[in-house]
Amino acid sequence: MVESMPGVKQRPLMRAVVYVPLILTAIYFLLPLIVMLLTSVKTMDEIRAGNLLSLPATLTFEPWAKAWDKMGGTFTNSFMIVVPAVAISTAVGAFNGFVLTKWRFRGSELLFGMLLVGCFIPFQVILLPMARTLGLLGLAGTTGGLILVHVIYGLAFTTLFFRNFYVAVPDELVKAARIDGAGFFTIFWRIILPLSGPIIVVSVIWQFTQIWNDFLFGVVYSSGETQPITVALNNLVNTSTGVKEYNVDMAAALLAALPTLVVYILAGKHFVAGLTAGAVKG
Repeated sequence: MVESMPGVKQRPLMRAVVYVPLILTAIYFLLPLIVMLLTSVKTMDEIRAGNLLSLPATLTFEPWAKAWDKMGGTFTNSFMIVVPAVAISTAVGAFNGFVLTKWRFRGSELLFGMLLVGCFIPFQVILLPMARTLGLLGLAGTTGGLILVHVIYGLAFTTLFFRNFYVAVPDELVKAARIDGAGFFTIFWRIILPLSGPIIVVSVIWQFTQIWNDFLFGVVYSSGETQPITVALNNLVNTSTGVKEYNVDMAAALLAALPTLVVYILAGKHFVAGLTAGAVKG
């Protein structure tokens, strides 16, 4: 007992060694967000006269109102793009993952390898071929066309997620169901999907953040009233006419980032849990 006392006394010191760097790192990464938030509720006169980290002398939400007035429509556009694109790519990815792991066919490994290559294709490589395809389909410059682009590009990732998760599902479950007379779709809907909650969360979070934050596809394949919020934010911040309103720019940036922040705050732990759920084959 006497020998253990020094170790007990050292615990606060050891905790400080661990937590102090973590707290400093968190402050470092949160500092830009704090500056943006403080700037967005200040008047322009105060921004010009004060420093970045000073609290607002006069709290104002007029910059937020202006930002919403200029970007509110594109905020809705982004949701109209994100919701169906996430739902379709997740559903098809789950179907693909099931086929590639539990209902294999000749050439399935080659097909999976080809899909895997899709995860490493840069956005820029598919710009011209996809623009040509959308033109032939009559979807150029439309919300439907942008949804199709995100579904196609996201399928490689969602298929990879579900395939790796379903590898850990025992094959005996599928074999037993087939012996009992269950068919392809019955096994998928009643056995596989009920087990897929963790990886569905991963796919939804991944696709939501990727599609919501996308700028390149949005600026290339949309126009006018179909533009997503990232394109509108770029147009607002980079405008060269009128007085530069930094408080409005910061409010607009926070509005654009708000949905992804909410998603990660509410479901971040489920994202990590879902990624590791299929890491070890049971």
